[in-house]
Amino acid sequence: MRFFSFKIIALCILLPPVFYIVTLLAAEERIKQIYTDEIEKSYTGDTRELFSGNVQIREVIARNVDNFLHMRRLISWGVKVIVTVTTRGGTLLYPLVFETSSNQMSLPDPLTVAADNYAIMSEGLTVNVDVEIDHNTLLSNLILGGYICMFLFITSVYYRTGIRKSKRLEEEKNREIERLVDLKKTYIAQLDELARNREDLQVKYEGLRHELENEKIRAMKNEDELINEIVNSEAQIEKNLLLQKEQNEEIETLKEIIKELEKGVQRDGKQIVKSTETVGKRFKALYKNIIMHKRAIEGYLDLSDDMKIKSEEIIHQLNDDAAKVAIKRKVFHKKSRETVLEVIYGYRGRLYFRRTKDNKIEILSVGTKNTQTRDLEFLDNL
Repeated sequence: MRFFSFKIIALCILLPPVFYIVTLLAAEERIKQIYTDEIEKSYTGDTRELFSGNVQIREVIARNVDNFLHMRRLISWGVKVIVTVTTRGGTLLYPLVFETSSNQMSLPDPLTVAADNYAIMSEGLTVNVDVEIDHNTLLSNLILGGYICMFLFITSVYYRTGIRKSKRLEEEKNREIERLVDLKKTYIAQLDELARNREDLQVKYEGLRHELENEKIRAMKNEDELINEIVNSEAQIEKNLLLQKEQNEEIETLKEIIKELEKGVQRDGKQIVKSTETVGKRFKALYKNIIMHKRAIEGYLDLSDDMKIKSEEIIHQLNDDAAKVAIKRKVFHKKSRETVLEVIYGYRGRLYFRRTKDNKIEILSVGTKNTQTRDLEFLDNL
């Protein structure tokens, strides 16, 4: 279909995996930051227990970190979390590495344990969290599926818009062809009438010539009158022949126009897309506070020259100071609570806009009273 760009198809195919990968990387970085902050707040627990010598700091850290990881639901969804806790000097505290020395076979002295705990705490602790989200897990599949569904929806909306535009242009082309065919039939009927008149004049001319010969024999005094009548008849014949030639030329011209219309339909789509891009660039360059929706640009192009000037005057006012523009009414969405404002221009003109989060004006649709029903349907489907 001429309104369905190959670039759009390519983007809808290529962007989901790109967005998926970028989202995984961003999610890994965000989860890492959150888990690091939460572990740093809770991994040492109550320091009084450490300084009393009842338990070693390694065991407290291992217990608190293991409890933290066990409570994280994202881990069951496919998120891998690797936590290491070391001292500033590089001594590994977590995960636990079992030592085979004979000292661990005997019960440690609480004072010794407390001194060791205090020494480690004084040295300073460093928490390092590595997060990885594997492919083909619940979380990664949800992210990828979400992007695929989103781009499928965008593709379907674009496809339906192109279908409607193609049908509208096809109907306009058929109406123009029917008009030219009717005009051709009218000229052909006129040509047939001129041909019959020519035959009648030719018969009359022959009769007059015969009568002239007879009149020459009977009366020379009527010669001048007969000659004048013949001259007038010949002039009438020449006039009819000229009209017949003009009608033939007009019929040939109409045939060429019909052929050009049939050939030019294939170029209409590209010309419309090019005009849309040109107008979009012009609005973007002239009005810095205005965002033109594609539907608004298409509606603007369908306007007459006079209505274009009046609509652009409203756009200029919105760009300078939207508060000075007279609002006719508010149009509420069926699908959301967002409000769209309606402005009238040139009595029959209709313009719909809304404010964006960055305090700019987004013009959603530009049209007339005749297109108001379709414009409101478009706003409901936003």
